[in-house]
Amino acid sequence: MRVLVVEDDNDLNRQLVGALSDAGYAVDSATDGEEGHFLGDTEPYDLVVLDIGLPKMDGISVLEEWRRADRKMPVIILTARDRWSDKVAGMDAGADDYLAKPFHMEELLARIRAQVRRASGHASAELTCGSVQLDTKTSRVTCDGQQIKLTSHEYRLLSYLMHHNERVVSRTELVEHLYDQDFDRDSNTIEVFIGRLRKKIPADIIETVRGLGYRMSSSPDEA
Repeated sequence: MRVLVVEDDNDLNRQLVGALSDAGYAVDSATDGEEGHFLGDTEPYDLVVLDIGLPKMDGISVLEEWRRADRKMPVIILTARDRWSDKVAGMDAGADDYLAKPFHMEELLARIRAQVRRASGHASAELTCGSVQLDTKTSRVTCDGQQIKLTSHEYRLLSYLMHHNERVVSRTELVEHLYDQDFDRDSNTIEVFIGRLRKKIPADIIETVRGLGYRMSSSPDEA
């Protein structure tokens, strides 16, 4: 999953990027509204954490521009605790959730997980596909009840496929959502990680759909 952080406080920006990276997300960041708007308008994100009080272009304007351009990714706005009007303006502009500063990082991470789940049509924190279970709260993956150890990139790939299970996901989409902007992207690495995952979970759960991509399915058909 790929997240954009738009926050002009450099210390908080670094803290957010670090916490999200540690939680298994690919993270891009911006420190002003213009850069944030450009990234959100041109890159595919699974979620955006957006501060309201930004230089060059305020967060409400950024969000309004995204929604006018039909950018549908979930957006969590960060507001000053005493500015209830910012919360109202943010929600009316198209925000999906808000969090007042100062906040606990664990609460933000929980809200991010919830928004990502809802955006992909899941209500539960535990995703299941056949014998494979992924707990989004703990990043724990099990197969038939036995914990599976995954690298960070294997986990990102499995998580994305499970959030979008039963849907064919192209290699291009996987590359766009698994790596941050500065990563040296190569679609061939997706095949490598798919191969590694198939050695750790039942191989037929991840189908190769010829010419289209991959599908995570609890009842695979012939590809």
